[in-house]
Amino acid sequence: MKKLESLQNWVQDQHLDVVYISDPNSVAYFTNFISDAHERILGLFVFADAEPFMFAPELSIGSAKKAGWTGDIYGYLDHQKPFAMIADLIKQRTSHYSVWGLEKDSLPVERFELVREQFPNATFPANVSECVRQMKLFKTPGEINLMEEAGEQADLAFTLGFNAIQEGRTEQDVVAEIQYGLMKQGIMEMSFDTIVQAGANAANPHGGPEKDKIQPNQMVLFDLGTNNKGYMSDASRTVAFGQLSDKQREIYDVCLEAQLTAQDAVKPGITAAQLDKVARDIITKAGYGEYFIHRLGHGIGTSTHEFPSIMEGNNMELQPGMCFSIEPGIYIPNFAGVRIEDCVHVTENGCKAFTHTSKALNHIPVH
Repeated sequence: MKKLESLQNWVQDQHLDVVYISDPNSVAYFTNFISDAHERILGLFVFADAEPFMFAPELSIGSAKKAGWTGDIYGYLDHQKPFAMIADLIKQRTSHYSVWGLEKDSLPVERFELVREQFPNATFPANVSECVRQMKLFKTPGEINLMEEAGEQADLAFTLGFNAIQEGRTEQDVVAEIQYGLMKQGIMEMSFDTIVQAGANAANPHGGPEKDKIQPNQMVLFDLGTNNKGYMSDASRTVAFGQLSDKQREIYDVCLEAQLTAQDAVKPGITAAQLDKVARDIITKAGYGEYFIHRLGHGIGTSTHEFPSIMEGNNMELQPGMCFSIEPGIYIPNFAGVRIEDCVHVTENGCKAFTHTSKALNHIPVH
């Protein structure tokens, strides 16, 4: 539990008494217990002068122990008052509970008020979210291995999706084929809702699959990933169904050049802003800058989107162990959208992608 030890050291260095880890994703990061408690309370409480404990719904205790949590864990039933119970447990554990750290980017206001009601004289100066972001920034070799496995699963998903494209099938049909095929292989959870968009639908970068039938001579955009033991993959490919026009082919080629050039430019010391500019300059020079309407990339790990953002204005130097996406896109309303994406981890002299599906334009024949 080196991650938890690092957090405990941070608590002491910041002169805090109590830290409340409230985000289920963060709880999983420190304890290996992956769970969505829904409306119930799941938390990890870490102290400067006492051992941590987990607080969870009673029905989750067995799963938490099975996941490898060996510290104290306390459960509650639905009719009980969890924050009153948490307050009693903390006061039994330590006499120091005046200065708190909270995950301020994820703790609901209602739950913060319940904490403050139990500890009316406490102060809450520290944002633990910043600490957690920094800890997650550099992946260990074990974490990299899990993400490589997730990347292999994403590559399988692409194969399933490409094979599912047929005239008369809808975008939603193809998504169903992908997820059914993965589940038959024991891959039960996607990292986010699978996106398949054809033709003009793909010009909406955060749209979803529709009931529209995929037509010949359209480009089809895939954006997908899997959850492998709590670590995510995320990748995009755009394929041709039938023959493309010169303009369709042009925007694909421009997007591909931007993606490949940016991926080749990754090395320790380059900043996030510089890397974004590498891809953006290529798309802008080709005349499509106004259609590249999002950052180049985002961090990835136990969440699909995490720190850092690969974008203009972020002068963070990229270093070995950082993991993020490289996903330029061109989205022309009422015409087409192209996105090509790999997630990578920075190495000592470059980067290595987690997904390996070919980025050369894949022509799927119309039968």
